[in-house]
Amino acid sequence: MNGDHMVLGSSVTDKKAIILVTILLLLRLVAIAGNGFITAALGVEWVLRRMLLPCDKLLVSLGASHFCLQSVVMGKTIYVFLYPMAFPYNPVLQFLAFQWDFLNAPTLWFSTWLSVFYCVKIATFTHPVFFWLKHKLSGWLPWMVFSYVGLSSFTTILFFIGNHRMYQNYLKNHLQPWNVTGNSIRSYCEKFYLFPLKMITWTMPTAVFFICMILLITSLGRHMKKALLTTSGFREPSVQAHIKALLALLSFAMLFISYFLSLVFSAAGIFPPLDFKFWVWESVIYLCAAVHPIILLFSNCRLRAVLKSHRSSRCGTP
Repeated sequence: MNGDHMVLGSSVTDKKAIILVTILLLLRLVAIAGNGFITAALGVEWVLRRMLLPCDKLLVSLGASHFCLQSVVMGKTIYVFLYPMAFPYNPVLQFLAFQWDFLNAPTLWFSTWLSVFYCVKIATFTHPVFFWLKHKLSGWLPWMVFSYVGLSSFTTILFFIGNHRMYQNYLKNHLQPWNVTGNSIRSYCEKFYLFPLKMITWTMPTAVFFICMILLITSLGRHMKKALLTTSGFREPSVQAHIKALLALLSFAMLFISYFLSLVFSAAGIFPPLDFKFWVWESVIYLCAAVHPIILLFSNCRLRAVLKSHRSSRCGTP
């Protein structure tokens, strides 16, 4: 569950749905543990050595934002099941939505800038813009992080204004969620204020991410074809490296796109909230969220080294 827009008012009593919700909670715990490990491993190295590669800095930022975001969604899920009849814009859910809105935008942008960084550093296009970006991109990293934290703060305030106005309208209608006038105002605000704002906030990083992934996959595909022509087959180390890189990028792209689609489907109300289909879709999305940190662990050489050292220390080997 992305935790952004969830209309309450019905409890989940179906056994299949309860099983899916349990699976969902377990997947969230896996995602929280995986992102926590990434943040802790690279964060400790950053503190001890006082330096870290720009790519690893983005991974720390992405892991930390994912960790906090999953924790907020976990808290919202627990609240929803404890109070299934709560109004979706009450103060508690407004507070949780405020945190979710603040964390979601940087998560999307950190993923996007990670794809930009990989594209510029790995792709071998000969256009002068790529050579210029290769020299400038690392120095822009702190500004990119702080600028999108600031942008996230601005959009979070806009989301909070819309949510708070709907709650104030709910109070004016004497706490009657079935009031026709109140529902029409709420529907108007959701369709013509919140939904366009969400689409603008989410579509911009997704478009940049998609363009960078296409360029990077195209470049790696060309390199793999050249490697196949000059080597004896798929068992060559260079070909294997290209295949692993392509698989990691494709999985990263699929996870990002699935997360974006979950945001759009939730905002558009395609799946009825708390319906069985809703929980099936959310389970698939959080399966992707749980797999993502695992892919990062095995695709990043620095994280693999930390994981191997941890295993060897537990086994008692030097």
